[in-house]
Amino acid sequence: MIGWFDCSAGVAGDMLLASLVDAGADLAAMQAAVDSVSPEPVQLRSEEVTRGGLRATRVHVVAPQSTTRRRWTDIRDLLDHAAIDPAVRDLAVAAFAKLATAEARVHGTDPGQVHFHEVGALDAIADVVGFAAGFVSLGLDEVTASRVAVGSGTIRT
Repeated sequence: MIGWFDCSAGVAGDMLLASLVDAGADLAAMQAAVDSVSPEPVQLRSEEVTRGGLRATRVHVVAPQSTTRRRWTDIRDLLDHAAIDPAVRDLAVAAFAKLATAEARVHGTDPGQVHFHEVGALDAIADVVGFAAGFVSLGLDEVTASRVAVGSGTIRT
């Protein structure tokens, strides 16, 4: 089964989580996966909202502030030692590996030495692991997405 995301108005981790929950993904399974990986408590909470006159699902990722800086190897270690479905682990590892490779290329370093800043934060870990668990929960084989609309222009001040 293939999932499709309409990203024409932008995309963020909590928006992806909400899309999966709205499509029927098991929020409890997503929470359990996050609980297994996160070194501190992170809560996924969903609610139904109305935006522009349309019903939608919103997922809140509630995480404590943390000053811990994590490298790709730290996150890989968390995933390797988590008691989660191997398919969820594999998908989360693949996502973080791609992020580490991209960061390493930009900074001219080795992926193992990449320090994740925002991506290493608890809420971002929950976004990636929660997405992987939702993906598996829905029985998806792959996802595709529209282009993300980016704006441009000038302003005189």
